[in-house]
Amino acid sequence: MEINEYIQQRIAAMEAAFERTTEAVKALEHALDQYETVKIDIDRLTDYLDSGAWREDFEADEAGLVPKEIKRGVLSEDGLYNLLGDIVEVNEKMQELL
Repeated sequence: MEINEYIQQRIAAMEAAFERTTEAVKALEHALDQYETVKIDIDRLTDYLDSGAWREDFEADEAGLVPKEIKRGVLSEDGLYNLLGDIVEVNEKMQELL
């Protein structure tokens, strides 16, 4: 292989890496912006679960005291707990990547 071909292949490979990295960084910036906007919601959800209010609302729903037309995904037995666990894992992964 000629040196010129080698340089062309190297440049092509680096260009592909550059394009993939550019796309990933832009996507990550967008995702971090979105994450930042829900940070207050994450704190509110954590407090909701930890304060006992979640348990009170769950029991009210189980007793039929919550109208059926109200969305209640937050009251699923594992939904909120799993979401907050996923957040911990995402935060840990971000720390590992730094």
